[in-house]
Amino acid sequence: MIRFFSGALAALLFAVPAWAVEPFPAAFKIQTIKTNGTELHVRVGGQGPAVVFLHGFGDTGDMWSPIAAKLVADHTVIVPDLRGMGLSAHPSNGYTKLNQARDIAGVMDALKVDKAQLVTHDIGNMVGYSLAARYSSRITKWVVIDAPLPGIGNWDKILLNPLLWHFNFRGPDAERLVKGRERIYLDRFYNELSADPKKIDEATRNHYAALYARPGAMHSAFEQFKAFTQDAVDNNALLAKGKLKIPVLALGAASSFGDGMGVELRFAASNVSVGIVPASGHWIMEENPGATTKLVLDFLK
Repeated sequence: MIRFFSGALAALLFAVPAWAVEPFPAAFKIQTIKTNGTELHVRVGGQGPAVVFLHGFGDTGDMWSPIAAKLVADHTVIVPDLRGMGLSAHPSNGYTKLNQARDIAGVMDALKVDKAQLVTHDIGNMVGYSLAARYSSRITKWVVIDAPLPGIGNWDKILLNPLLWHFNFRGPDAERLVKGRERIYLDRFYNELSADPKKIDEATRNHYAALYARPGAMHSAFEQFKAFTQDAVDNNALLAKGKLKIPVLALGAASSFGDGMGVELRFAASNVSVGIVPASGHWIMEENPGATTKLVLDFLK
């Protein structure tokens, strides 16, 4: 049975200390890349086979620093902030995941990257599916971490989970309620969707709260969720053309989706293996970066 954010504290004996948000190594350069009518903040480093990392809500591309630091020695590592998030531009529209896949394809074009492996988490999974399905010749492997795909598999059942009330929390009044209280709002996610809230330290929480307090940032974040209805329609149209054929690692956190990630991804892809991040809830890079990094690197290499 799929365990959606069950809160079970499995495998805590294998926990590693939490990390405050780490800067990317000096090998990385920051670029602002114009793509698909917007501008994305992108960290780029290294040489060799390309890997694209996509973050989700509550994080930015900063979450990937520990893995990026390992890969940059022999890969080209590309880490954007998604449209409307982090230090990317905040356009008023365009938040369907199919449109954001065009954003990322444009980033690859700008960097002259024809093919890449893909690592995604949370909303990044949803953009990642559109990218891999729409541009199937350009994505060679996919690590998809701890979030489902709108309209695919058990999506309708997942929506019934009361922990996901935030999917429908948006609008001018919601934005007024959260304005100036971004840290309080984000704490709800870090506390309720983690195995152990203490693993997400104050420095990490303050770092992301400051980014989500930037003008327009919470509006853009709410637009990500608002687009889920259209994302479900788009995903079903993509799936009607056939399942993904590339190797996929469905990686679930022990105290969140767990092996249910494999169940969900097998609706969308035909070559799926499953991994579990021990001693972690949804926030895999904050709660157990060591185990997450090893699982990702083992699959990519």
